[in-house]
Amino acid sequence: MQRGFRLLLALFALSSVALAQANNLDSLKKEAVAKVDARQQLVQQMVDQIFSFGELGFQEVETSKYVTGILENNGFKVERGVAGIPTAWVATYGSGKPVIGFITDLDCIPRASQKPGVAYHDPMIDGAPGHGEGHNSGMAVNVTAALVLKDLMQEHKIPGTLKIFPGVAEELLGTKAFLVRAGLFRDVDVVLGVHVSDEFGTGYGQTFAPQGLVSVQYFFHGKAAHAAGAPWDGRSALDAVELMDTGWNFRREHLRLQQRSHYVIVNGGDQPNVVPSEAGVWYYFREMDYPHIRELYDLGDTMAKAATMMTGTTFTKKLVGSAWPPHFNKVIAEVQQKNIEAVGMPTWDAADQTLAKALQKELGKKEDGLKDKVEALKPPSPETEPGGSDDVGDISWVVPMVYLRYPANIPHTPGHSWADAVAMATPLAHKGSAAGAKVQALTALDIMLSPETLQKAWAYYKDVQTKDLKYTPLIAPDDQPAIEMNKEKMEKFRPEMRKYYYDSSKYKTYLEQLGIQYPTVKK
Repeated sequence: MQRGFRLLLALFALSSVALAQANNLDSLKKEAVAKVDARQQLVQQMVDQIFSFGELGFQEVETSKYVTGILENNGFKVERGVAGIPTAWVATYGSGKPVIGFITDLDCIPRASQKPGVAYHDPMIDGAPGHGEGHNSGMAVNVTAALVLKDLMQEHKIPGTLKIFPGVAEELLGTKAFLVRAGLFRDVDVVLGVHVSDEFGTGYGQTFAPQGLVSVQYFFHGKAAHAAGAPWDGRSALDAVELMDTGWNFRREHLRLQQRSHYVIVNGGDQPNVVPSEAGVWYYFREMDYPHIRELYDLGDTMAKAATMMTGTTFTKKLVGSAWPPHFNKVIAEVQQKNIEAVGMPTWDAADQTLAKALQKELGKKEDGLKDKVEALKPPSPETEPGGSDDVGDISWVVPMVYLRYPANIPHTPGHSWADAVAMATPLAHKGSAAGAKVQALTALDIMLSPETLQKAWAYYKDVQTKDLKYTPLIAPDDQPAIEMNKEKMEKFRPEMRKYYYDSSKYKTYLEQLGIQYPTVKK
């Protein structure tokens, strides 16, 4: 209540300035669009540079250094290593209310190395990670928008504060709950998130039915022995893993249809003639709301305990990540939708469409190319609609938030694969990212110059979204970010990947540096 009251007082104090500026909102928006267009080269360079880094979650060292360097050089104050996460940071410009946060993800996908602009599987480095999700484009969207807003704030004396956040290890659902726990959104009035897509749209409520989850690793501890000479002296940790998995798979039949649960064995022992004293399994427990996620999590603990009782072993566990199902703000989404419609889809040329249709053919999908119309505002989805997970949901439950889907990828790709990297350092991604930057800047201007919009957004948050359900973290007070994850993988591949880092001082585009003709398709 105190936070809302302080916000209201601040908004009233700013209202005279904001209302005066609001009379010039249309001209300010036209100026913002022109300023994004003037930064098209920056958009292209950021998209290409981050694509070339290809860093896995928690190891986004080069990406964070690059992005924060741009922000610092443009007058933003950067605080690094926030929430105990080395690659996490907050960049701030301005002062006073409103405080507008921008967030997007940094990390990439294992084994998704792919030459951009090539419409068939052609890895740059076999087995290496790559941006097979498209996270390399998001910072180009948000940073460009923030730089444009900074210029407008200076030139037109518009009050407010801009904060840029990175989504570290989103593919592990690994950090945003920790950012929330660290209080990084305590003074933020609204958050404008973005995620790469093949469409241009936004929505409110629990859109596209993404499930929340807990991601947890179970480590079983037994006793080693000669597997042939004295197996009776051993206690197999691998047996415990297999029994837990078997028990879970039998129980799966009796779980709600909405749940999704899956696992990989991360350690199955060392060699067959040694009874495994250590073994581990990694589970994702997904559901549609906090109570059902919690039920799955507790059931996982029960299965692990039962496995130890059957095998004479013990277990410990580590929470890798968690995510609440997101709930996006209707008021801000409606404002954002108008800006999406005003900006419109990028103009795709023949080369863009050729790449898209060639990849769709390669994947055995419908060859309908790129979309040419923006999406309608998406309302909350039916409960049974399937979906993935995104740890941005935790933020949406502590501050009004929206999530822009901007068109920088190709329809019908499978997600989390080499195919999703094909477009992500090409003119297709450059155009889509610039369009996204325009919408971010325009939506921020609407918020900064309309105290009434913010008041309505917070009213929706308090009276609708959180009326009957309050945020309860899925992480425990003693859980810590899994910052050691992916370290060995990146150490293995980074020396070879460095050879392919984009050098914008020598080459206009990454495609030029790689010597790739756009588009390259099968004859």
